[in-house]
Amino acid sequence: MAADCLIPEWPAPANVRALQTLRTGGCSRAPWNSLNLGDHVGDDPGRVAFNRASLRERLPAEPLWLSQVHDTAVVDAASAEQRVAADAAVSRRPGSVCAVMTADCLPVLFCDRAGTIVAAAHAGWRGLLDGVLENTVAAMQVPPGDLLAWLGPAIGPQRFEVGDEVRAAFVARNAEAAGCFAAQAEGKWLANIYGLARLRLARLGITQVSGGDACTVSDAERYFSYRRDGTTGRMATLIWLAT
Repeated sequence: MAADCLIPEWPAPANVRALQTLRTGGCSRAPWNSLNLGDHVGDDPGRVAFNRASLRERLPAEPLWLSQVHDTAVVDAASAEQRVAADAAVSRRPGSVCAVMTADCLPVLFCDRAGTIVAAAHAGWRGLLDGVLENTVAAMQVPPGDLLAWLGPAIGPQRFEVGDEVRAAFVARNAEAAGCFAAQAEGKWLANIYGLARLRLARLGITQVSGGDACTVSDAERYFSYRRDGTTGRMATLIWLAT
């Protein structure tokens, strides 16, 4: 049984391969049903291993599974050890698979137009605020104008409620970020994490940005959502260079 995945729609070179897993196509039972790839969320380890093996059938190698800590560290997927504490990975080696796991946070894939390097970043609001995308781009060592980005499924702008402190932190870094927050009740705002990421990418000089039209909270059939369900599984967003 192969894992259920979608292929990102973006103008990447032919040798750049990417997958976004869905919540379907695995063996985990509720509340992790069914293609849970997270081994840190309380699911049966044997079922997680089976799900990862099903995904592995679609890949040239075992992905580098990160221990994500909502920070900004970036590692090389070709040389880092499994479960390294980081929130992004890059690779220039064909067949080396970068991966991030999410269930509302924003996964971002990168590649260059020449197809020589790829990267995957996990951007929760803390990591996004502190510069995980900027650090990932810096680690790629490619002029930002030569990079492409794809925004994977994340919590949508109609469901991501945050407090005053989150809005204030983003606006303090960039006044334009105010346009990515819609007022709700007193002290509450709806944040557009896709818009915030696009602002960051634009300031870096990345103009070719695709994706960013899903909502993990609203689409319970396709996506895991921590905010919606609490105890739930994790999806993977993966990228590699073809061998």
